[in-house]
Amino acid sequence: MSKELEREAAEIEEQVYALAGETFNLASPKQLGEILFGKLALDPKAKKTKSGQYATGEEVLSKLAGEHEIVRLILSHRQLVKLKSTYVDALPELIAQDTGRIHTTYNQFVTATGRLSSTNPNLQNIPIRTERGREIRKAFVPRDADHVILAADYSQIELRIMASFAEDTSMIEAFKEGQDIHAATAAKIFQVPLEEVESDMRRKAKTANFGIIYGISAFGLAERLSIPRGEAKAIIETYFQQFPTVKAYMDRVIEEAREQEFVSTLLGRKRYLRDINSRNFTMRGFAERNAINTPIQGSAADMIKIAMIKVHRWMEAEGLRSKMILQVHDELVFDAHKEEVELLKQEIPRLMEEAMELKVPLVVEVGTGENWLEAH
Repeated sequence: MSKELEREAAEIEEQVYALAGETFNLASPKQLGEILFGKLALDPKAKKTKSGQYATGEEVLSKLAGEHEIVRLILSHRQLVKLKSTYVDALPELIAQDTGRIHTTYNQFVTATGRLSSTNPNLQNIPIRTERGREIRKAFVPRDADHVILAADYSQIELRIMASFAEDTSMIEAFKEGQDIHAATAAKIFQVPLEEVESDMRRKAKTANFGIIYGISAFGLAERLSIPRGEAKAIIETYFQQFPTVKAYMDRVIEEAREQEFVSTLLGRKRYLRDINSRNFTMRGFAERNAINTPIQGSAADMIKIAMIKVHRWMEAEGLRSKMILQVHDELVFDAHKEEVELLKQEIPRLMEEAMELKVPLVVEVGTGENWLEAH
């Protein structure tokens, strides 16, 4: 895979040079900036860094990806190089001599929301949005021929927690009826019957659904969806009209945070927000977004930790040969003994769904396979 990525990156490099009309060092922000903004003049308003060279970070280039083929190629090149160096070349180096396996280290107190974080290697940010990133999951296999990988994943946990917190009747109803929540949201935002929701409408509603949890602005939504800011503003306004209790919940949380200078998860774990009353608009805005998001993300973090404890205790009591080996976001991964797979498929979702009581049903999806990609 490393050789393949190297070959692909080299091919893209040649294409970039052809479009630029000259060769240069793709890894040098200074040279890249000169080509994109000096020679090709892709953005007359291009910003410069303190050192006087053009800014060529991910964010800057992502905004220009639609403007010119060369930018898309550079972003692809960066992705391939990062995959190669961060994962494909690094993971084999991290195999423990005594076990012949990879062991990550989990940290309890690093993230502000209370989720576990993973280091050496970080197994929680293996990219899964791209075909190439997903391929890396194929490398994670069970210990021997008697085992398979089993993955159990909470479905749309943060949206379910938000619906429960906000007590939004239409969202709760959609979850109770097992509807596709993004399609149901799209039907309300675009005011069409559920069966007439098109894939583009669903895509916009899905981005809005997850964006709202993070206190997204019209500007942010416009950027994510590559649509005019006016359209993004209209989507957010309609969203809040159609889901007034969500808006009321968000306003209430910010108000409480201003008074207490902290927010709490469902289990009462606190996160202090010192800047919630700051006079600095940017700092205050950041604290407000955290006030909205932390109770939701933090409760999801509490939930999966409780689930892990319940599952671990059950597996121990049953004397199972299977092992829980990974926790990634809302997913638990197991090295499952083939003779125990059916039992695990039945019991793990039950234990995960019972981890916490919400006003909506929890759903856990389970998959198995010869590797982590197949199981997920």
